[in-house]
Amino acid sequence: MYSRFPRMFHFLLLVLCSLTPVVAASAQANARQQQPHGDVPALDRFDIYAGYGYIHPVDSDINNYHYQPVYNPNATLSFTGYFNRHIGVQVEGGYFSGPNSDVLAAKCASQGLWCQYKDPNYYTAEAGPVFRYQFGRLVPFVHLLGGAARISGPINQPPTWGWATTGGVGVDYILPWWHNRIAVRPVQADFHYSQVNYGPLSPAPGFNGGLGEIYAYKISGGLVARFGSMAEPLPVQLACPVSPAVIYPGDPLNVTAQALNLDPKHKTVYEWKSSGGMLTPNDGGASISTAGLAPGDYTVTGHVSQGRRVNEQASCQGSFTVKPYEPPTVTCSATPSTLKTGDSSTITANGVSPQNRPLTYSYSSTAGQIAGTGPTTTLSTNGVPPGTINITCNVVDDLGKTAMASTTVTIEVPPVVAAVPQSQSLCSVSFERDRKRPVRVDNEGKACLDDVALNLNRDPASKLVIVGKYSSDEDQIAGEKRSVNVRAYLIEKGVDGSRIEVRVGDASGRSADDVLLPSGATYNNGGTTFDPSTVRPSLNGSARRHVARRHRTSTTN
Repeated sequence: MYSRFPRMFHFLLLVLCSLTPVVAASAQANARQQQPHGDVPALDRFDIYAGYGYIHPVDSDINNYHYQPVYNPNATLSFTGYFNRHIGVQVEGGYFSGPNSDVLAAKCASQGLWCQYKDPNYYTAEAGPVFRYQFGRLVPFVHLLGGAARISGPINQPPTWGWATTGGVGVDYILPWWHNRIAVRPVQADFHYSQVNYGPLSPAPGFNGGLGEIYAYKISGGLVARFGSMAEPLPVQLACPVSPAVIYPGDPLNVTAQALNLDPKHKTVYEWKSSGGMLTPNDGGASISTAGLAPGDYTVTGHVSQGRRVNEQASCQGSFTVKPYEPPTVTCSATPSTLKTGDSSTITANGVSPQNRPLTYSYSSTAGQIAGTGPTTTLSTNGVPPGTINITCNVVDDLGKTAMASTTVTIEVPPVVAAVPQSQSLCSVSFERDRKRPVRVDNEGKACLDDVALNLNRDPASKLVIVGKYSSDEDQIAGEKRSVNVRAYLIEKGVDGSRIEVRVGDASGRSADDVLLPSGATYNNGGTTFDPSTVRPSLNGSARRHVARRHRTSTTN
């Protein structure tokens, strides 16, 4: 029996050593298979454990012959596969054998019996669930196994199969080398129960047979080779941004599903809810109809699931705000803004709706008439007195929201036009009475001219136009002489000759018209100007005496 244990130990050691390159290759393969964000492989972990064991029956006997502990360290080998990060299934086998014949011999001798001694041995083959939880590099676990056991009796019973169950705890420490593929199991402590029926109990020497119930504890320790995915899959994450985040009633919304760490091999289920609006799921998320929503803040909730576990589900929350429609704005202008009574001005209203709502225009004014309901209209000012007209431009959208602006139009005061001085017809001198001297100013004519001279002296800035006329049986020179003679008389009466303009008129009769021109007045009523120095006047008596005196004075000097 002593030779069996070294052989078993060497075998287990060779198994673990041969697994080392396989472990390294598996680590490299897993490193290559790691996918970013949601393509993390499914968890497919399994461990192989090989260790030394010790089993010690307690109060287990057949006919007061007790099962003996196996002092010699023996082997335990297990294979564990994990469904997820905590739960798996374990298959375990054990071999325990040791030289306890000296103990049995002493027992038999003390009773005066002869016994056929055999070393005790235990073979176990069990399977069951295992639960683990990792704290950093420490991995405590609990397992419960059931199966079969082949156990030799306490005295002269050959190894026989029976049923068995084992339950216990242990802990692994993951070594920081070889890509975390090797762990040390310092202890695995189990309680073992088995029942073996060796057959009928015989009182003959050797005491073969009997029903054995073994209550034992097992302790083992060794190494663990770790295979499969070492990293836990990242938990599923979900974000659901809403775009746009601020809208007006009726504007469309889109919710985008942004999921991370999904497993492409699993079915993905999305669920959406909204606190307002009509939500319609689609491939990329959901769309929301906001028609009729009242202004306020709303919430959208999303959920994604690939299974029942917590790390296979995620939720998200987005929000959006519905703003009330803003009222329109309007500006108002008038072109031209200054005009005369009776003129027209174009009124322009520039209305703007921030949400492009349809607009309706209207106008009012404090004077004048406005017609039209479009962006432009016309102000008529017929009969409007000078002053300021206030004009209001109004705009209303289809929701009843209004805006107004104003402008002014000024009606000018008509400019004061200075009165244009007008020419004034004075008396006309007739030359019909003295046919022998047809160009001589007679007494009646002098009376007329005295009144003309008086008017000229009253207004020193005024001037006089004399238009001499002639009859059809006369030459034009007759008209010129009449103008010159009238001028000469007025000069005699003290009128400055430069203020008198002489003209010759048409052949309409023997007369001379006198026209007074106040300052600023012009004469345009006919006649032709001529130079009076070219016509010798025919002087009357007074005129001749005046000329004679001037001649004598000139001679004396």
